Amino acid sequence: MSADVHVLGEKPSLLSQFLAEIRDVETQRDTQRFRRNIERIGEIFAYEISRSLPHRSVEVKTPLGVSRCQKLTAQPVLATILRAGLPLHQGLLNYFDRAENAFISAYRKHVGDDDRFEVEIEYLSSPPLDGKTVILCDPMLASGSSMVLAYEALLDRGTPAQLHVVVVIASEEGLEFARAKLPPETRFWIGAVDPEMTPKKYIVPGLGDAGDLAYGAKE
Repeated sequence: MSADVHVLGEKPSLLSQFLAEIRDVETQRDTQRFRRNIERIGEIFAYEISRSLPHRSVEVKTPLGVSRCQKLTAQPVLATILRAGLPLHQGLLNYFDRAENAFISAYRKHVGDDDRFEVEIEYLSSPPLDGKTVILCDPMLASGSSMVLAYEALLDRGTPAQLHVVVVIASEEGLEFARAKLPPETRFWIGAVDPEMTPKKYIVPGLGDAGDLAYGAKE
């Protein structure tokens, strides 16, 4: 992958273990563990992203003296696509615990009786974004349409200085679409990249519907 795409699951790690569990049809029956694993993956992403953010040197007074330490220059804005993105968002928020937050509601509006659909944005809640670092997350990057539309919706609140996209599993096609449509300096943080999609735009082998697995089937 290029320098702007970081696939953390390519090397064995705890993240690899969590990926294996959320993909496993047997482990998926435990919805609490599924949500917690997505959350823990978010925590790992938060740590990795933090290493690329600006820091400043500060003096910290200890009981025995003064230590020079590094602190983030500014907290990012954490943005997520509802509802599947909530556990991943929480994992990021566990580490970026003073971050501002944004939420976007996107859904698939099916057209006719076939597999065609359009992604529509229904709701947006966000602080001002001009000049800020935004971390936009969603567990699955299938076609890439939801991610691109979510970012375009966020632009109503201002233009970020930097965009990081966090995805647990992406399709090759969706990743290339997002890279082509999002700002060229966008950094992608991904657990795994899978090769295929079904006609209904589900990633193969993927893991199924992340929202349903985390919160139950929707009508």
